[in-house]
Amino acid sequence: MFNKIEIEIEEAVAKSTPTGRLYETPDGASYPSVTTIMSYMSKDSIQAWRKRVGEVEANKISNQASTRGTKIHDLCEQILLNNEVSYDKLSLLDKEMFFKFRPLLDRIDNIHALETALYSHHLRLAGRVDCIAEFDGKLTAIDFKTSKKPKRKGWIDNYFMQCTAYAIMFEERTGISVPTIAVLICVEGDEPQIFIEKRDNYSEKLLNLRLDYERSVKL
Repeated sequence: MFNKIEIEIEEAVAKSTPTGRLYETPDGASYPSVTTIMSYMSKDSIQAWRKRVGEVEANKISNQASTRGTKIHDLCEQILLNNEVSYDKLSLLDKEMFFKFRPLLDRIDNIHALETALYSHHLRLAGRVDCIAEFDGKLTAIDFKTSKKPKRKGWIDNYFMQCTAYAIMFEERTGISVPTIAVLICVEGDEPQIFIEKRDNYSEKLLNLRLDYERSVKL
């Protein structure tokens, strides 16, 4: 059984717009989502990839990745909620991936937030965090990812910045510091990956990216 720490948090409300997802805060502010900002960061490389493989193949790969990611992410959430889960909707390959990944969840406890819509006036950002909990005994902003191949640390600055944003948002909303971030990746045909970092190593990069995005939107 996973222990849940009851913390009252006023959540932001998401809405879709032509420029991406926005969140409205309880006090009336409106901020872009963290995923929208991260998409801006990687838009050039994604466009180049889509051009290289072709639109049809790119759409096929993207849809498969999205479907798999949603299924495995939902399983993680239900397990951390102490609910019974069914693996019937997973393919054999997805089951193999998840069963290797499942032991990582047992290193999580004292859950402070799970699928909670956070926001920050300081960052002018909002988003729904996967999990804020103790991972190996340290309070951590945790993100669950899936991948067809193992990642190198140098490839996933966007993941680290995403976790950093959630850690800062949570501290702003609750006064509870979250100094550690973790990216847990469920990998097809391989062992899961764990990347642990300090939040403050990515806060400046995140702020600079936020400023770049604001300038681009105003153009």
